[in-house]
Amino acid sequence: MQQVFSIPKSMKENFRYTFCPGCDHGIAIRLVGEVLDELGIREKTISSTSIGCSVFIYDFLNIDCVEAPHGRAMASATGVKRAQPDKVVFTYQGDGDFASIGLAESLHAGLRGEKITAFMLNNTTYGMTGGQSGPTTMMGQITTTTPTGRNKEYFGYPIKMAEHYALCDGVAYSARVALDSVPHINEAKKAIKKAFQVQLDGLGLGFVEILSTCPTNWHMTPEQAHERVRTEMVETFHLGVFKDITSEVK
Repeated sequence: MQQVFSIPKSMKENFRYTFCPGCDHGIAIRLVGEVLDELGIREKTISSTSIGCSVFIYDFLNIDCVEAPHGRAMASATGVKRAQPDKVVFTYQGDGDFASIGLAESLHAGLRGEKITAFMLNNTTYGMTGGQSGPTTMMGQITTTTPTGRNKEYFGYPIKMAEHYALCDGVAYSARVALDSVPHINEAKKAIKKAFQVQLDGLGLGFVEILSTCPTNWHMTPEQAHERVRTEMVETFHLGVFKDITSEVK
């Protein structure tokens, strides 16, 4: 029997696929679309995205979108939410955009407890601009700007945003998930829904760091890239929920 896959109503029917083969952006965006449908919030949702591969989200989702300058999506989302507090506002960003160029905007939004939802795709590299080292590049990882591998003496250590965000008093939920397997994809969807729900409940900022592949810049096949997520990335970036205040407020 042929399996028929339905497209979430929150996604455009005739979208133009813009990602490399094996990239996990497509999975992540579909999960966001499914959650918007299940929560029934598509009509009142506004996304803010920035520069990088993540910017193509507006090619896929049938929602209002604001494109911010590089690294400023959290600042843009803050303005949208404060101007229209009845809307559901979220950002969708890469790790370089969220945790390096936009680190100040990202961190202070968490400290202020902005009632928005944020997703950071962590593929340990600057994917759109040529595979340079980024804030989450792992120790020893070879990139175009770390040809002998990242070392702590020169480049320091990779940032772990889910743990950092968990320390912010204004953050209601902070988790890290991966998209390398069906069980992990199912867990990722639960985390994405929870990050939206804490916004709907007015509890504070919801954040999900999503471990993702970049087969093109990693010079790997999609299978090899997902194996790297399973064996290397999760050793550096542990999966799990690092903060969830919903148990405290019930």
